[in-house]
Amino acid sequence: MITMEHVCKSYKVAKRKAGLGEVCKSFFRREHEVVHALKDVSFTIGEGEMVGYIGPNGAGKSSTIKILSGILTPDSGSCTVDGRIPWKNRTEHVRQIGVVFGQRSQLWWDIPVIDSFELLKEIYSVSKENYNRKLGELTELLQLSEILKTPTRQLSLGQRMRCEVAASLLHEPKILFLDEPTIGLDAVSKLAVRDFIKKMNREHKTTVILTTHDMQDIEAIAERVILIGKGQILLDGSLQDLRKASAGEGVRTSEAAKNAEETAVDAGEPDGESLGTQASLDLDHVMAALYKKLDIM
Repeated sequence: MITMEHVCKSYKVAKRKAGLGEVCKSFFRREHEVVHALKDVSFTIGEGEMVGYIGPNGAGKSSTIKILSGILTPDSGSCTVDGRIPWKNRTEHVRQIGVVFGQRSQLWWDIPVIDSFELLKEIYSVSKENYNRKLGELTELLQLSEILKTPTRQLSLGQRMRCEVAASLLHEPKILFLDEPTIGLDAVSKLAVRDFIKKMNREHKTTVILTTHDMQDIEAIAERVILIGKGQILLDGSLQDLRKASAGEGVRTSEAAKNAEETAVDAGEPDGESLGTQASLDLDHVMAALYKKLDIM
């Protein structure tokens, strides 16, 4: 389904020192430095997999997603998505993928959400029958009925993110790229979005690639984790592999976390909240220790 082999990507970034004199000098002679965003990145993701693609800020996550979605072209290496080269077959490629970037919107700012959906229906050439069926499903599962006629600019961040997820799925893509999909959502909305993503994967075999700093999202959605740091793949495995990789750094292991959970239950704490919070704290500690151990912060 998705294959990246020995992909490299670098950027030339202008740099100068502070001060008016340096500003004037930059008009005539500008210095640059090369930033290596991706270094020999290789992995394969099969149809229907749900993968967490994680790492600290600046690790190369966004560059990878942009190459996979056809926005960027790599300097070297090869990449195919469902048999297509993303940056060469962009028109066909975008019809088969859905993308949610937490800091960017695919909704038109000044018009009601439903009008944005109608425009996306035309852009992706979705039949009226399929559109109405999918809109009804998304509206119910993501609780959109009360905000469909509201202009995007009047939505809260949480409401907009729910609409963004719906917009990315109107054309029933085979592959879904999610960048911080639950940012700004309250606890109930987070659970609804996570359950919906898992339902899409279960019923339609949708391949999901999730980039996020919210480790609860990773635990709830991802079956496999790929860790990237300083442009290189450092780990590819399960959450258990992630915990094992950080062992010996003073982090509680999964067994220790289990014991802590049992203690919390014995103390009479609410099962769902205490266990979910405990598991997330355990994984957050694991990630912090692993970043330190691998020196990728």
